[in-house]
Amino acid sequence: MHLFMRNLIFTALAAISILSVAGCNSRPAATTETNGAYASPVPDSNGKTLANLQEAYNGETNAHAKYLEYAKKADAEGYGKVASLFRAAAFAEGVHLKNHAAVIKQLGGEPKADIKLPEIKSTADNLKAAIDGETYERDTMYTEFMIEARRTGNREALRSFNFAKTAEAEHAKLYADALANLDKWKGDKTNFFVCPVCGYTTADPNLQKCPVDFTPKEKFEVVN
Repeated sequence: MHLFMRNLIFTALAAISILSVAGCNSRPAATTETNGAYASPVPDSNGKTLANLQEAYNGETNAHAKYLEYAKKADAEGYGKVASLFRAAAFAEGVHLKNHAAVIKQLGGEPKADIKLPEIKSTADNLKAAIDGETYERDTMYTEFMIEARRTGNREALRSFNFAKTAEAEHAKLYADALANLDKWKGDKTNFFVCPVCGYTTADPNLQKCPVDFTPKEKFEVVN
């Protein structure tokens, strides 16, 4: 009997030891990640991130409308390729505003935009204005918004801002090339390819996938 009890106690202690080791070796990675750098932002932080998203949404909405008007002007002046570029950029801005809107709704907000009537000048001047706008968004606005989103741990906002910033950088390059070689951008429209996920825009027909989010080329929107 004593031997039986001794074995029973030994078995119980062994079981407790195994459970303790298992508990120590369990991986709380998901919890740590959730509560770490990308944790759901607290209400006070949400307010700032939400305000940034609203500002970005308003900016992208106005850029979308403005670029469509710039495209009409470029067509009227015979710059068909520039018109195609503006339409492609407008489509990309549409991708950005939809991405921002989705995160705004996740945070309990309602996307709002105050669309201003754009000032339309010559195609050259419109390109200069577009470069200024894209440069500001790339170097200042989205950079600051990403810092705040990272600080508050809002992964979705950070992703949306990063997608937009990367695409705006590419738009600025394309606009600069068009402005520097305006005569070569005259004539018929041409194809641009826009990633439907992040808005990355390219004129390269041989691109196999988006360099930002790896969306395959066959899913790109062809805009001309």
